Order: sequence, then structure tokens, then C-alpha cells
Amino acid sequence: MEQTPRVPLKSIYRVFFEIGLFSFGGAVSGWIQREVVEVRKWMSHEDFLSGIALAQIMPGANATNSAVYVGQRLRGIAGAATALTAMMTGPFVAILVAAMTYQTFMKLPGFPQAMIGTAAAAVGMLLRTSVTSARVSARGLVPALVMAVTFVAVGIFRFPLLAVICVVAPVSVGLAFWASERRR
Repeated sequence: MEQTPRVPLKSIYRVFFEIGLFSFGGAVSGWIQREVVEVRKWMSHEDFLSGIALAQIMPGANATNSAVYVGQRLRGIAGAATALTAMMTGPFVAILVAAMTYQTFMKLPGFPQAMIGTAAAAVGMLLRTSVTSARVSARGLVPALVMAVTFVAVGIFRFPLLAVICVVAPVSVGLAFWASERRR
């Protein structure tokens, strides 16, 4: 793992507050990746992808798990708490306001169409993150094969994710260990 720069807590809060406030649906990981890896260069692609993998297998929402991971990597426990608090502050206030004005929003012309457009944008961001992750992660036959097996098992055959992880993860780690030993 490479050394990460010391990022001010105020910067972590600002980034994750904006992501939390302006993001919708499940494409938050793509936005976090863009902000943390590509724009601010606080982390490498590889380090971020390790966090995404961890966030996806841990209980809870991937976005908040990712925020905790990034915050912890950047500033330890204080960074994790700051990123999580920032991710939750904006949506908490927005949900309270939306709940109080729900009936008014539903009567606005074009509101349902705006939600459809927002969902399409979220799917596009998720696809972008998937393609970027695949390019960075699949450097060689073994990682590509592990990704393909996982996709087929979960996406096509609809095997339970936890069962697939319990089988594929140890095999993947074993193959990676074996490959690193062979290179020595």
C-alpha cells in the first residue's frame, strides 16, 4: 500500500458532504472514485478498489462503507467519522424537507420524468465504475477469470452472493499468493 497524503478533515467533510447531498441511488461509488482518486489523487486506483471490495462484502450501504474506508485511510478514525458524518448530514436534512413537502413535489409537472432521468444517470455512473474497475483489476488471466466466474455465478445463475464470495475469495487469494510466490 502506498503512503497517502495527510488530507485536512475539512476537505474530507466537504467532499463527502457534496457526494452525500447530491448523489442519488447506487452510483455513489463512481462519484467517490472520481473525487478521491481521479480529481484529488488522495488514493491510488488499486487502494480504492480494495476498499470498494471490502465495502461491498461488509454489512450496510456500499456508499457509507466506502466513505468510512476512504476516511480511515486518509486520516484514521477521525477521518472515518468525518466522512461518514458528512455523507449522512446532507441526505438527513434533505429527507426531512422532502418528507414535509412530499405532496407538493408529486404535483410538480415533470417530476416523475426527472426521477427517471436521474435513475438513468445513476445506472450510467455504475456502468462506468464497473468498466474502470475491471480495467484496473483484471491485469492477467487469473483476475479476469475470477471476475468472470463471480459475474456468471451471481449475475446469471443467481447464486447467493455470500456463498459465491465464500468459495471464490479463498480461491482468488490462494491463486494470488501462488502467483506471487512463483515470481520470487
